[in-house]
Amino acid sequence: MNSTASLRIRPHLGEDIAIGPGKIDLLEAIQRRGSISGTARELGMSYRRAWLLVETMNRSFREPLVISLVGGRHGGGARLSNTGEQVLRGTFLGRGTRCHRRRPAICPGRGSPAVHG
Repeated sequence: MNSTASLRIRPHLGEDIAIGPGKIDLLEAIQRRGSISGTARELGMSYRRAWLLVETMNRSFREPLVISLVGGRHGGGARLSNTGEQVLRGTFLGRGTRCHRRRPAICPGRGSPAVHG
């Protein structure tokens, strides 16, 4: 009999989930698209839902993970902050399932200075 175990880390801040696999997907899509609306379309969710998830992440960390850009000649957009990029690069491996051994300082649950609480 083959069985596999999996672990999903979802640090909470009050009632909100600060980060988890779905929010990692959202950050990856924002990084690719440079737009919350484009990300919402890609992931099959409403713009409002994507925006609310971004707001939750931004409230949950000491520094925002996503920065909204003001519209201009080519419109607005969104990009990941340095902290947002660190979350993608260092906090989670692969699809957001394991903490990165070499960067424990930003792993949730290990006294992370990046996460409120």
